[in-house]
Amino acid sequence: MTDQMTDPTTATPTAANATDTRSADAAERADLAAALRMHRALFLKTMEGVSDRDAARRTTVSELCLGGLVKHVAHVERLWAAFVEEGAAAMGDPGPETFAAHAASFRMEEGETLAGLIERYEEVSAATAAVLHRVASLDLSHPLPERPWFEPGAVWSARQAFLHILAETAQHAGHADILREAIDGAKTMG
Repeated sequence: MTDQMTDPTTATPTAANATDTRSADAAERADLAAALRMHRALFLKTMEGVSDRDAARRTTVSELCLGGLVKHVAHVERLWAAFVEEGAAAMGDPGPETFAAHAASFRMEEGETLAGLIERYEEVSAATAAVLHRVASLDLSHPLPERPWFEPGAVWSARQAFLHILAETAQHAGHADILREAIDGAKTMG
């Protein structure tokens, strides 16, 4: 059985099923990888045919733009994949520089291109896929970094971090779809 997807709008993240003879761990990793591929493909489909000018445009009252979303999703995914392997230290100190970098991750800056941002996102995605397959156990856990939005003392497993990457990707794919529709009426699905 293959877990390759040909049409991200109809594929379902069920690479592993009851008839699969792989271990439960390998099956879970395959399912996570398939779900990530599907939502990444939907996210990137929204960017097809978009000019750099339009990718940098704010098309709603929010500060979001398509290029900024690509940059942000890559930034956040890179941090969470590093968290899986290195723990909270990979997320940076909870100081002004970390928060400034987070805010900047939503902006497509002068000189950045959509193609360049997508290339970086694809590099980050490949690195995350390698971490997903390399990590000793999805149960490996680390304390979360000190942030106002995390419960003090909370601990997340690698599984929770990968599910968070999936949720971020899916959420921002929806944001991207709204922004794209405001540019030229194009819809990712429908």
